[in-house]
Amino acid sequence: MSRDIQLKEDYERVLEILSSKFGDGEQLNLDAIIYLIGVQELGKGAVEFKKDDKVNLMHIAICRLLEPFGYYEFDFFDNDGWPHYKVLEELPILKAGEQTVLMKEAIVFYFKAQQLI
Repeated sequence: MSRDIQLKEDYERVLEILSSKFGDGEQLNLDAIIYLIGVQELGKGAVEFKKDDKVNLMHIAICRLLEPFGYYEFDFFDNDGWPHYKVLEELPILKAGEQTVLMKEAIVFYFKAQQLI
């Protein structure tokens, strides 16, 4: 099976699982999945977050997702328990479609490591 087909199938499985649990009958988009990963990585559960916190949650998720690819490394937890990452390597300049593929690959990798799929 080609790598692209496998990624599509694996991502669809992740999407199906998360949408059924968190989508209220609708399919989640990529940003929603990244947000959920940020909430998971913060580890504070389902609490109300301010708009700025939501942006920070997505940043945490992106750093965590791209950590295995060598772009980020966990650095420390601040006094409020928020994880911080340092940049190891700048992300390459990618077209929008390439960014989406990279994030889908990272999400599939993350959920395989979490043994969700």
